[in-house]
Amino acid sequence: MTTILAIESSCDDTSAAVLRDDTLLSNVIASQKVHEQYGGVVPELASRAHQQNIIPVVDAAIREAGIEREDIDAVAFTRGPGLLGSLMVGVSFAKSFALALGKPLIEVNHLQAHVLSHFIRVGSGESAVDSTRAQMPPTFPFICLLVSGGHTQILLLHSHFEMELLGQTIDDAAGEAIDKAAKIMDLGYPGGPIIDRLAKEGNADAYKFATPHIAGYDYSFSGIKTSFLYFLRDRLKEDPDFIEKHKADLCASIQKTIVGFLLKKVERAALDRGVKQIAIAGGVSANSLLRSELQHICQKHHWQAFVPPFKFCTDNAAMVGIAGYFKYLQGDFADQSLPPYTR
Repeated sequence: MTTILAIESSCDDTSAAVLRDDTLLSNVIASQKVHEQYGGVVPELASRAHQQNIIPVVDAAIREAGIEREDIDAVAFTRGPGLLGSLMVGVSFAKSFALALGKPLIEVNHLQAHVLSHFIRVGSGESAVDSTRAQMPPTFPFICLLVSGGHTQILLLHSHFEMELLGQTIDDAAGEAIDKAAKIMDLGYPGGPIIDRLAKEGNADAYKFATPHIAGYDYSFSGIKTSFLYFLRDRLKEDPDFIEKHKADLCASIQKTIVGFLLKKVERAALDRGVKQIAIAGGVSANSLLRSELQHICQKHHWQAFVPPFKFCTDNAAMVGIAGYFKYLQGDFADQSLPPYTR
């Protein structure tokens, strides 16, 4: 059996996890509340918080896993993409920890880790005993919609690390568009979960927002943001309380527009490629409408949908650990000289 310590620090969550083979033993996350007052992540504050959190988080993950440091066979870490200051904290710690133990390093791409979260085996109390998965993982080939605040991609997976990029956003990410809509309405931060919650109380057909015609499987979300902004600007001229009066309907309508745009391309890609297994990953995969609409599309075509547990949607070290485990099996180790990368 192989024991992997994984470290994630790409943005504003400090996380450490321990996996034994593909089974999750512990997954500790320290979130940073300091950014809420600024309406977004402040890179300098994020890196400082990582420095404070990294040692307690790693210590907690090792203790919760019930192992000793000497039991660790390799240290996996997020090398990028992400915020440089945040990444430097996790990368530096991982290098030092591995060097002190005389263990190999495994660099992990943050986006690949999100996709591979579908392969994590979990059990009662995240224990190795009687471990199961919520569902069996997808088999290759399968399509994955990777959608977050910084990335929107349609990927065709031929193996764990052979990921063919079918389409991506040419400007803003879907999660960014959702967060910007929340910011325009002054809903608070992070905006995505707030819009998701309010949308459940609203009429998704109350307002229509145009989506751009982009060739192939690519996306563009800047126009949707602009359309939403101008729509509200005009309505507020007529009624300064328009947003407050129609908040739920606005949330439901903009959410339906973005989710529909996302899945229309995914459905087309699956039909064109003859793939019958569809997965979603990334922070926006926690969105309730995206999850339910994917299920409806898959039921219509007799496909199989793969939706990650909520705890693996946002940034976490468990997904870094599973990617590290598959790299360990390939003997794909990193050099101590490797720097982090932002893109």
